[in-house]
Amino acid sequence: MRGTSKMILQPRDLHLLRELSVMRVTDRDQARIVAGFGSLTRINTRLLALTRAGLLKRFFLGSGGGRRAVYTLSSKGAAAADVPLRGPRRPQDALLVADYFVRHQLTVNGIYCALKYRSVPTPLRFQRWLDFIEPIAAGLPLIPDGYVEMATPNGISACFLEVDLGHESQAIWKRKTANYLQLALSGQFAKRFGQDRFRVLVLANSERRLHSIRKTVAEATQKIFWFATLERAGQEFFGPIWLRPADSQPTNLFETNP
Repeated sequence: MRGTSKMILQPRDLHLLRELSVMRVTDRDQARIVAGFGSLTRINTRLLALTRAGLLKRFFLGSGGGRRAVYTLSSKGAAAADVPLRGPRRPQDALLVADYFVRHQLTVNGIYCALKYRSVPTPLRFQRWLDFIEPIAAGLPLIPDGYVEMATPNGISACFLEVDLGHESQAIWKRKTANYLQLALSGQFAKRFGQDRFRVLVLANSERRLHSIRKTVAEATQKIFWFATLERAGQEFFGPIWLRPADSQPTNLFETNP
């Protein structure tokens, strides 16, 4: 246990603070998964205590009955956990009706929590997750939403994650597609990540949006990209829900047999 001036930090408090350096923001439900609390009452109590101790900063997203508390690391919390201070700078207890960055990051975090903390089908195994705050390769203006490696019977499967909530134009998707293809062909990926190949998992907020992005990507390549809606990925990420750029039949993302 580690102490602050007003409270004793438990191991799972420190774990939550460290994870917040990766996740940048969290709501109550994601914090409960990461910190391993079984009840909403206990996680609510702990989040309040950490906020009052100055280890977390809190603000509110939405309005009316849809309002929810969102938490980020404070400078004090980052120092206590010995991690970089990362995350959005928002005023303490501010009420934000709309905040695209926060909503987008919470969506990415939902995938992260599902892969790292939820049950993964045997023989698959979560290996590691990376997040990015700057371009991943020199001369390549590409900042993915995340990167995950899963251990499979056939080796490590490396995947970049792109979450689309409907705010990016098809011109942006053309540039993203070109950048990922350059990353695949240039040798920079293997040098940076230590793997031979990768996939790009695109998660869209609707079927219509998914098919629009697929059409744009298919004009450039039939390779490396895999598509699913956020709703289906949240329900059965490891099921036969994934589409390739031009195929009409969904399939599984990972092989489970050697």
